[in-house]
Amino acid sequence: MKKKLMSNGLVLGAGTTIALSAIAQSSVTVYGSIDTGLAYASSQTALGSTSNGRSVFAMSQGVWNASKFGFLGTEDLTGGMKAIFRLESGINSANGGQQYANAMFGRAAYVGLTQNTFGTLTLGRQYAAYYQALSHYSHTAILTGYFGAHPGDLDGFDTGYRANNTVLYQSPSLFGLTAYVSYSVGGVPGSFNDGSTWAGALQYEIGPIGIATAFQKTNNSNSNGGPWGAASTMSNNGAQLGVSAVTNGYQTARAQQRYAVDGVYRFNSAFDVSIAYSNVQYIPGPQSAFTDTATFNTGGVVLHWKPMPQVDLGAGYSYTRATRANGITSSASYQQFNLSQYYSLSKRTGLYLLEAYGRAGGQTLGTAGKSEVIGATATIGDGFNSTPSSSRSLFAMGVGIVHRF
Repeated sequence: MKKKLMSNGLVLGAGTTIALSAIAQSSVTVYGSIDTGLAYASSQTALGSTSNGRSVFAMSQGVWNASKFGFLGTEDLTGGMKAIFRLESGINSANGGQQYANAMFGRAAYVGLTQNTFGTLTLGRQYAAYYQALSHYSHTAILTGYFGAHPGDLDGFDTGYRANNTVLYQSPSLFGLTAYVSYSVGGVPGSFNDGSTWAGALQYEIGPIGIATAFQKTNNSNSNGGPWGAASTMSNNGAQLGVSAVTNGYQTARAQQRYAVDGVYRFNSAFDVSIAYSNVQYIPGPQSAFTDTATFNTGGVVLHWKPMPQVDLGAGYSYTRATRANGITSSASYQQFNLSQYYSLSKRTGLYLLEAYGRAGGQTLGTAGKSEVIGATATIGDGFNSTPSSSRSLFAMGVGIVHRF
């Protein structure tokens, strides 16, 4: 369970917070989750490889709910203002390792101020405004990102796209409308733009309807394109995002640009339908391995049904279509079908079962870019970005247990 105590001085030891009396109230909440299971894929091969794929049965982790632990803190200041912070570390529950190498708090590390009238301002490593708004209605809440994100998580609907050096502002809600804006500092000498990420979003909710729309542009640290300036696994601003079988040939882009809208209609407490649309562009520079902007349009729908308090069921479909450019005569397409089943053993513990099928068609670019036009191959969600199928189709399923504390 979450541990929360009020104090002026905070001493953390053996997972316990010791509270001391204080004039200004402050608190630190310790929280986390452990998620481990087993997964099967009908075909896997290394990204960019031409070898025939093989079926795989392996331990998986962080599928339904990321394996993590963190600290969330607040301190009451004057005039209704609070100081806030979050430190969150991802772990690999299958082997005990860190989610991000050399980044103990790679999931979140930020500090800021919040006030009901003026909103919230935070600085540090965190989600950009784009995800902050879209996450309220994202398909990955029911289908998970590992299996249920749009192929390759092309449009960043899952939790993997965080940005370093980010200044984020979130407005208070006004008649159901909330605004978000963020800027992630690139830190490239002599350039304000290189390596930066810009994002803005609006979220509106009234009664059973919720909708969000968002825009984000992430710039290569090299304004000419070519290799990006930081490790993609850290999802930095200025780093390549979402490399998968869908986008492998466009990873030398000068910039990535995303626009998306998603929303939900809740018929009642037991049934709702969510929809999403995204437009993603990979923009070339002089040193890029392709010459024409590559555009991907994706649409998806998810049905969510809760027939009883302990059971959550989900079903989803998405369709992605690429533009015909860079020597491609038959543009790539990707279809994905998902099912999810979750059973609560308690408020904090549950079992899940997931199934997914992906089918690819048309042509795309290989690792070499425009000089390597190849047949598109299937991938599912963002759990198979580095190990897609070697063929047009891929089936995967997973089963696991998650415990939150």
